Amino acid sequence: MLMSQRIGSLIRVAGASRQKHTLPELPYEYNALEPVISREIMSLHHSKHHATYINNLNVAEEKLAQAQAKAADTNTILNLLSAIKFNGGGHINHSIFWLNLTPCKTVPSCPFSQAVEKDFGSWDNLKNQLSTASVAVQGSGWGWLGYNKQMKKLQIATCQNQDPLQATTGLVPLFGIDVWEHAYYLQYKNVRADYVKAIFDVANWNDISQRYEKALK
Repeated sequence: MLMSQRIGSLIRVAGASRQKHTLPELPYEYNALEPVISREIMSLHHSKHHATYINNLNVAEEKLAQAQAKAADTNTILNLLSAIKFNGGGHINHSIFWLNLTPCKTVPSCPFSQAVEKDFGSWDNLKNQLSTASVAVQGSGWGWLGYNKQMKKLQIATCQNQDPLQATTGLVPLFGIDVWEHAYYLQYKNVRADYVKAIFDVANWNDISQRYEKALK
């Protein structure tokens, strides 16, 4: 009964809005993050991969609305919900990822810095733990620094594929590292660890700090 209620809730949420999702513009040029992330990777990642998630999400939501109107069988609806989860997660994750990065030098806010010191002991420990978790993701997925509202602490987690952090773990996403091969392979080949290490050089600590302070409210 509980599972049926959850599925019904998902269906109602997915069918509540028919407004099309659109590709967000980047706040910087495709070549702005070089040499950490090349123009070619950024262009393909944003204009092709992220755009594909959005297009597939719009299609899946439209098909779901049609299936609901026709009282389609449960299997059809579950397949569409799976597509919405994957492509919707891809849209959510990448929309955060672009803002988590910047070509400008940024510094974390005092509240966020204090939280890092409290929960990890030092910045080096945070970076080491987040890097280790991200590099260790099997196959494709994401490494995340999130905020646990119940425990009132920063926490590191990983998600497979395009599973969105908050819907999957309950953690509020602050800083995500995309470790799908399309995010780094053209430049770093199979050495994911080099990419993960380098991405801290373009981390937008202003954006990450703002997400943390918003999560506190």
